Amino acid sequence: MSEKTKVFVIADHPSAPSGVGIQTKNFIEALLKTGRYKVFCFGGAISHPDYKPQMVEPYGEDFIIFPVDGYGTQEMVRSALWTEKPDILWFMTDPRFYEWMWQMEHEIRSVVPMVYYHVWDNHPAPLYNKMWYDSNDVIACISKLTHDVVKEVSPEVESYYVPHAVNPDHFGRKTDKEISELKEQFFGKDDKRVTFFWNNRNARRKQSGSVLWWFNEFAEEVGPENVRLIMHTEPRDKHGQNLFKIIKDLDIEDGRIQLSTNKMPPEALASIYNAADCTINISDAEGFGLATLESLSCGTPIIVNMTGGLQEQVTDGEEWFGVGIEPASKSVIGSQQVPYIYEDRISKEDFIAALKKIYNLTAEERSEMGVKGMLHIQKNYNFENYKKNWVKLIDSIHEKYGSWENRKMRDRAWQLVEAS
Repeated sequence: MSEKTKVFVIADHPSAPSGVGIQTKNFIEALLKTGRYKVFCFGGAISHPDYKPQMVEPYGEDFIIFPVDGYGTQEMVRSALWTEKPDILWFMTDPRFYEWMWQMEHEIRSVVPMVYYHVWDNHPAPLYNKMWYDSNDVIACISKLTHDVVKEVSPEVESYYVPHAVNPDHFGRKTDKEISELKEQFFGKDDKRVTFFWNNRNARRKQSGSVLWWFNEFAEEVGPENVRLIMHTEPRDKHGQNLFKIIKDLDIEDGRIQLSTNKMPPEALASIYNAADCTINISDAEGFGLATLESLSCGTPIIVNMTGGLQEQVTDGEEWFGVGIEPASKSVIGSQQVPYIYEDRISKEDFIAALKKIYNLTAEERSEMGVKGMLHIQKNYNFENYKKNWVKLIDSIHEKYGSWENRKMRDRAWQLVEAS
């Protein structure tokens, strides 16, 4: 039996509830289920009770997680390379988190190919990222927008469009009878409110405060007894706002806005998606937007900001599976690490108009819109295809670029000439 190919993964911990964590888990399991791969992973971006290596069952020694703070350090990566001798390094999340690792490209790429799964970029093209894009053998992109940006900035780097997917075993549409039973279970037998669902981190770019504040204005217009908003999030996230305080100061304790704060398994989330009439995501900046993909997989329409991967989900160019809101303005933000990047911002007026559009549909019209969205997801974000595409891509990278003594560089041959 031939030796298994070993992949070194650096990303959010695969058990993390973040979109990056979930997709990392899906990627790793796709490889492991072939029986031809082993994975060891730096699991970051969460708090750890301890830092002991974790063996993941049922994969045993084929899947080991090393808990790390952040995403690790240069010394940790250097040690892992020479101790574990991986064949490929695969890493994922926003570019700004990996400058420290790209700075040691000469060490890493001399022995293994670097494969970066890129989550988000926006126009204008971030030319300052070119040196980092050029430091990879392959870049995979989660949205068409991000792929377009990468091709514009670094056309010579091998790149691919590999969108997210959700597991239909967890997220799927229930029968009409089951949906009616869920609505009665959650909201009561005679409840007639139209239910909107927001499932996101309470972070500034996610617009948690705006969603709450603007939804309240919408509720005042259509009657607070006719609508509700369920916000599944951490109400006091240090990166966001104090949602409890906003609700208290707005004096809205009549059920129009409800907070869901307990962590729940995918199956429980799927029940809420099915019971809801619409899911909302109006983030200023969104690489993909996993919650809206989950919602459409359950047959529930969406309201989204037309940015990042969200705009690919809400329409196929002909049919609409909810309401897409065009940004009313762009804001240039930045930091020492990110000199500039645009955030796409919608207006309050456009958001309330989108809420009204969904509210004014009949239950049958919303259901029809959601079912079309579900078919769109099954066709274009198919979970089985997602797994097959990743395995095919990693297979091809290993064969094309090799590792260690069989390492084949993309364009790194030097030619020495006599100095004049």
